[in-house]
Amino acid sequence: QVQLVESGGGLVQVGGSLRLSCAASGRTSSFWAVGWFRQAPGKEREFVAATSASGDARGYRDSVKGRFTISRDAATNTVYLQMNSLKFEDSARYYCAYKQGGLRMEGSVYDYWGRGTQVTVSS
Repeated sequence: QVQLVESGGGLVQVGGSLRLSCAASGRTSSFWAVGWFRQAPGKEREFVAATSASGDARGYRDSVKGRFTISRDAATNTVYLQMNSLKFEDSARYYCAYKQGGLRMEGSVYDYWGRGTQVTVSS
């Protein structure tokens, strides 16, 4: 089992920044790909970003490219999502998830999920 805990969410103004963290414990491994997903009220969960186990490969949804950056610290089993130039439409609950193998955008293939952290962008 892998336990994931997200943190770093909050209320931020349009154009502001937040850095989300995803701390892993339990049967962690350096061979897990990690993804960030988000879900706003009344909407489906959507892929935000993912990183391969090595960190060499990263993927982003188009709407966050150039604004969000995913990174990982293998020493502390922590994955970060740096979010800059935040927009209203970025408001959602953000979840991190782990999977074996390579990075994927489909949430259904991820094995472990955290409970999420709320991000609210206001004027």
